[in-house]
Amino acid sequence: MTAVPPATTATPVAAMTPVPAMTPVDAVPHETYETYDGLVDRVRAGALGTDPRTLRIAVAFTTRQAVRHDGRGTGYRNEVLSLRLAEAVGSCAVEPGALPDGALDDCVGADVARLLDHPLPPVRVAALDAYLTHLTPHTPANGAHPVPLPAGSSLEKSRARAGAVAGLLDLPAGTTVLVVGVVNSLLEALRSRGLGYVPCDLKGGTTEWGEPVVTDALAGSARCDALLVSGMTLGNGTFEPLREHALRHGKQLVMFAQTGSAVLPRFLGHGVSAVCAEPYPFFWLDGGPGVIHRYRSAGRPGGER
Repeated sequence: MTAVPPATTATPVAAMTPVPAMTPVDAVPHETYETYDGLVDRVRAGALGTDPRTLRIAVAFTTRQAVRHDGRGTGYRNEVLSLRLAEAVGSCAVEPGALPDGALDDCVGADVARLLDHPLPPVRVAALDAYLTHLTPHTPANGAHPVPLPAGSSLEKSRARAGAVAGLLDLPAGTTVLVVGVVNSLLEALRSRGLGYVPCDLKGGTTEWGEPVVTDALAGSARCDALLVSGMTLGNGTFEPLREHALRHGKQLVMFAQTGSAVLPRFLGHGVSAVCAEPYPFFWLDGGPGVIHRYRSAGRPGGER
């Protein structure tokens, strides 16, 4: 996310919105994979179901957002590429302004297999996400546990989502979490649980509360007990090193995913311990009620089976 310069003062934040407890999902009823490349190879081969060469993207669009929640002194910008495949939408966040104008034209009418080899990583991720959402939508039959988000202001919905995400961490108070992709509501949710954190984002800067944001995720992970990571790491190539670190060191890795919401559950048990999946439409698009979907691996920590 791109930071928006802070205002001169910040209003104190209110209490967190409580989130219902989750009943753990002990198994995911679809195949999981040891590596991202291994998953893509299986999809290309048509091993998961419909041949991706026979499925074409009907609609390609971007969603651009700038936000500063009421009561917050800082804001941010988002831009997301989304691809429509039949009833499914796959998405990948990009740095605002980084997506070439011709990317949408490349995607419309193209088959999924072709887009899996597109030169732009966000296109490849969005195509994979659309394909997997089409094959295995976020339903209890596919291992998802739905969590309703109540209607409310942008900040109220942000806090509700943050509570659902943070609730996937199974940690005692006093432990430290690396947060990759700084979301102030997530940091607030961690503090409310007595957890410390190291905020990390490629752009650096500071949090709402003036805390420095580190830029090297792997270096930061070495001094943290668990990892809370944005799905945007799929699009910028930093997901696999973080997954490998969590698996190698037996750390919990919880993913919060607007990017790759149907991709990341495929790594449960292989470094990923839990996923909070949020397919399009995202919580910040309107003030009405919504739903997100949580997945857990049977083995913990580090998602080991």
